[in-house]
Amino acid sequence: MTTTNANVTGTARLNLAKAAPRVFRALVGFDAAAREGLDPALVELIQIRASHLNRCAYCLHMHTNDARKAGESEDRLHMVPVWREARHFFTEREQAALALTESVTLVADGGVPDEVYGEAAAWFDERELAHILSLILTINTWNRVALATGKVAGTDERR
Repeated sequence: MTTTNANVTGTARLNLAKAAPRVFRALVGFDAAAREGLDPALVELIQIRASHLNRCAYCLHMHTNDARKAGESEDRLHMVPVWREARHFFTEREQAALALTESVTLVADGGVPDEVYGEAAAWFDERELAHILSLILTINTWNRVALATGKVAGTDERR
């Protein structure tokens, strides 16, 4: 018997949590470990930006809602996709994290430039940088899971 999700078109797709529970739990554990010690607002900004770039509506909806619950302003949420043109909405530290998020997410487009990595390393200590990088890796994985399995925006399954 196959465990499935119905995506937006109604096509049945795999439910990874049910079909491969150990894999799913490992990813949840990786995600939890990546967040440790990071500012929750920064965590959400990173997840939102990667989800924009990956065009993952499911994760974007989930993380904008999480950011609002954490007290993030609508103004800042609206500016995340255009943060370079709206830098005054974000601290230099947040800008460095957003730039790193973009480079890692779009790694096939030119790698992670030394200047982007260097700017992030200037704002975050080694431990923080390791956790930020890990968080970027996890959200990119979650985006791919959601897109591949047909998750529908607005159906947050964590509840």
